[in-house]
Amino acid sequence: MRTSEPSPDLRAFRGLLAFFWTEVLVQAHEELAMATSMVVQGVLLVFVWILSPGLLGVAFVGAILFSMFAMGQRVLNEAAYIRIDHKANDLYLASPLSPEAYFLGMSTGILLVYVAPVILLGVLATTVIHFTLAEALVLLALATTVWFFSASVGYIFSTFFRQNRAIWAYSSLFFNVFGVLPPVFYPFHLWPSSLAPVVLLMPPSAAAAIAQMSIGVTSLSSGEFILAVAGLLVETVSLFVFAIYWARRTVQER
Repeated sequence: MRTSEPSPDLRAFRGLLAFFWTEVLVQAHEELAMATSMVVQGVLLVFVWILSPGLLGVAFVGAILFSMFAMGQRVLNEAAYIRIDHKANDLYLASPLSPEAYFLGMSTGILLVYVAPVILLGVLATTVIHFTLAEALVLLALATTVWFFSASVGYIFSTFFRQNRAIWAYSSLFFNVFGVLPPVFYPFHLWPSSLAPVVLLMPPSAAAAIAQMSIGVTSLSSGEFILAVAGLLVETVSLFVFAIYWARRTVQER
């Protein structure tokens, strides 16, 4: 009896659900990690509430986008840990399961577990901002795009490390500097205007600027808006495609 083979398009994602549910089961037992994933956001929200309550809405939007961006650090840590400590990376990528499924399954599994605190932030944000449907959809689209970018960056960066002890410092530095220092938790117009193009080419702050404009907190010129949207989309798509290529390249070199 002849068995049907999956189409080439489907074979590219063979094993996606297996990697997804494996990661969900692993991450669901990391209650402390889930709690600490909100520490930076919680501290900054408290400081904004005390020092400038009028900016609390901006801070909530920033906290949502930063939370999605910080998931890339979890992808980086998990992928590097599997490869360096468990030595399971070679086994996974040498199996019939596809490298695309490995990258996407791991990333979406982490997303499912860690998105719960982000949803809570969104609920709290609605009590301050009172989003319209259009504003909520814009924020959802921006948060999703930031997640694609950060997951891709995290997976790519995970292949650069050879020791776990080097990961924590560099990954924390990267994700916190690019997610906190630019105008993510505070209005875009407070950033020096001469350096505006710089932050509009950083996906977390570009997304924050667009979200702030959508809720009427700040204004962007047409050129700034185009730069933010183009930079966010081009960088996200490019890095996502490269992450898929990099996963395949890892297999080809084995």
